Amino acid sequence: MVESDPVQLVAERLAASTLTVVLTGSGTSAESGVPTFRDAQTGLWAKYRPEDLATPAAFAQNPQFVWDWYQWRRGIIADVQPNAGHRALAELARRVTALTLITQNVDGLHQRAGSDHVIEFHGNIMRSKCSVQGCGVEVDLTDDTSPPRCPDCGGALRPDVVWFGEPIPPAALESALQAVADCDVMLVAGTSAQVQPAASLAEVAKERGACLVEINPESTPLTAIADFVLAGPSGRVLPALVNALGSQNA
Repeated sequence: MVESDPVQLVAERLAASTLTVVLTGSGTSAESGVPTFRDAQTGLWAKYRPEDLATPAAFAQNPQFVWDWYQWRRGIIADVQPNAGHRALAELARRVTALTLITQNVDGLHQRAGSDHVIEFHGNIMRSKCSVQGCGVEVDLTDDTSPPRCPDCGGALRPDVVWFGEPIPPAALESALQAVADCDVMLVAGTSAQVQPAASLAEVAKERGACLVEINPESTPLTAIADFVLAGPSGRVLPALVNALGSQNA
């Protein structure tokens, strides 16, 4: 008896889905050349702990130092391009009934690949926001070599990302929880499934009866509960899924 191709089986689920949710992690962007958060602590930055670079306390103590690290990371992101996995997700959204894309990545590559309405769970490194609590001003990133000032209150602008010890933006968390509660298929691609609360989103979807599909080169804590495990990089697996879905809709 010939075993069914798991990619084809997942494509069948996607074709029948009324709401598909996709959660992506750093692995999807690493294929474009974007270092993961900890991989970015190389060279000049290798001797620093995450707490030295990505906490409100670190920024309050030395805003220039933190700003310089983020400017270095922004330069890397500006020089890379979306990969086949990013483009496949933009195409997948056009082929299924409805798709919600949640990303832990802060690089904006999904949007550059053509994905709309992306839930940025951890913010976006290419934006800045006011560091003064209660102000809430967000601005597009400028090329300032020093932390620019808020146009409203004059406070220092900081990267619009979620730092250690900070909560997920309420609107992003609410939208993500609603999507995973309502979906019937959830793809989890390129994430170690160890960063909370993002990792728990897949568990919520599974508990609500969704078909859970993991796409990752290595096993993660989600592997044991996934309905399908498509081992491999998202830049290879996601295009294969889109192609298989095309044959479903033909």
